[in-house]
Amino acid sequence: MAKNSKQSNIGSTDMSKRLFVARVAIVVSLILLQILLLVIMYGIARSYVIYWRTSALALTAFVVLYLINKQENPAYKLAWVVLVMAVPLVGGMMYVMLSGNRTRMKFIKEAKESHVDIFKYMPRNENIQQEIKAISKSASVQSTYISSSVGFPAYKNTNVKYFPTGEENYERLKEELKNAKHFIFMEYFIIKQGKMWNGVLDILKEKAAQGIDVRLIYDDFGCAMHMPSRFIEEMKGYGIRAVPFNPIAPILSLRQNNRDHRKITVIDGHTGFTGGINLADEYINIGSKFGHWKDTGIMLKGNAVWNLTVMFLQTWRMLTKEDEDYTLYIPMKYKRTPIYTDGYIQPYGDTPVDDEIAGENVYLNMINKAKHYVYIMTPYLIIDNEIMTALTLAAKSGIDVRIITPGIPDKKLVFMVTQSYYGELVKAGVKIYQYTPGFIHAKTVVVDDTVATVGTINFDYRSLYLHFECGVWMFNSASVYEIKEDFLKTQAKCHMITAKELEKTGSIKRLGQSILRLAAPLL
Repeated sequence: MAKNSKQSNIGSTDMSKRLFVARVAIVVSLILLQILLLVIMYGIARSYVIYWRTSALALTAFVVLYLINKQENPAYKLAWVVLVMAVPLVGGMMYVMLSGNRTRMKFIKEAKESHVDIFKYMPRNENIQQEIKAISKSASVQSTYISSSVGFPAYKNTNVKYFPTGEENYERLKEELKNAKHFIFMEYFIIKQGKMWNGVLDILKEKAAQGIDVRLIYDDFGCAMHMPSRFIEEMKGYGIRAVPFNPIAPILSLRQNNRDHRKITVIDGHTGFTGGINLADEYINIGSKFGHWKDTGIMLKGNAVWNLTVMFLQTWRMLTKEDEDYTLYIPMKYKRTPIYTDGYIQPYGDTPVDDEIAGENVYLNMINKAKHYVYIMTPYLIIDNEIMTALTLAAKSGIDVRIITPGIPDKKLVFMVTQSYYGELVKAGVKIYQYTPGFIHAKTVVVDDTVATVGTINFDYRSLYLHFECGVWMFNSASVYEIKEDFLKTQAKCHMITAKELEKTGSIKRLGQSILRLAAPLL
């Protein structure tokens, strides 16, 4: 019976992959047709429009001037300027179609409305900010930015559990899900059929059958290849409400770039999980193609979970248009026993639809305020001038800056871009380590034994500028030391990149890296 069930799961997975390939083929074909239409229009203009050169020049000039004056990352603007000038009429029309179409503008409007409206439920914790300031002016500056500019306050009465592996995180997640009595909210970039997801789904089905409110948000792009074709209907049959984020559509639009990269679980309002860990087997080192998969997670219990709950409800409202009483989900509604304070805890979210590059600014604040050391783990190191300047300046100023990246990459071209930054960093005194046993997917930063952050935010353009992301900033928490200890244990399994190694990089590879770096913001 078990064998038949296993064969059925394999068959279902294969069918899902075939359906995904067919769906992607249709979407790609329609997008290519739109690009072909642009090329045809270009040919028509060149053949029949007397002043086509003037038209192309005018459109190019308009788009370039618009890009230069737009409040956006300079590297992102430069990549578009190069494309627009290289293929004047087609490049200009492509930018107008991608950035200004109605579906993208509607998406941005809906996201802004949902994310702004729910902030009215946030507590005002001026006393906590004063406490942090009294302990550390540096930490206060960082916390104040997250609270006042990003909208997510800091909390006490919260304890933290750090998980240095996906396996440990998974076992505790299942344990806490089994204890749910009122509601379960889950939001993930990737959900893939297998042992990990099946273990979670069995619990969700049981809880939904008990009448518990179980909701699931999944990114359509991240999950499409890994899900049954009737996933929503299947979940509905179990009593689980599931909605896709930003469904893949055959429309040439920058909207498709904006993915939900968050990993959030909230249980009864008082327990929350986040970090780099998706619901797929490789995250617990089953069937990983890239050696040992190193990832990290974090569990919160107490008042700070409210920030994670708000992030989920913001996105849920955006996708479903449902209005509800958000006070039903406050942390202490279903947990009466007091929770001891483990420092100051501040979960925060980042979206591409506001004027704040929160993820990058949190990182910059931490790096710029460091006095002794900055330790970073990230799967991708595709950084802009601001982060490069902060890292190199810190290292040149005597700060011990260390970065761990993968030894076995999941995306070879992206890894080439990551490696292209090594030379400048190492020259400045930054120590780069590659994780010999396999792939690093953790996104952690720890500074001076006082502050740390764990979350979903990579050091790359997609995470910093295009995706919906989240993280947890911590000050004076015991977990800060645990994150540092985990970094040092991981470093012991790494190979340190030296200047001599970098000098041996071939000229062809360097040229390829240069081209990829120019296009990196658009990848």
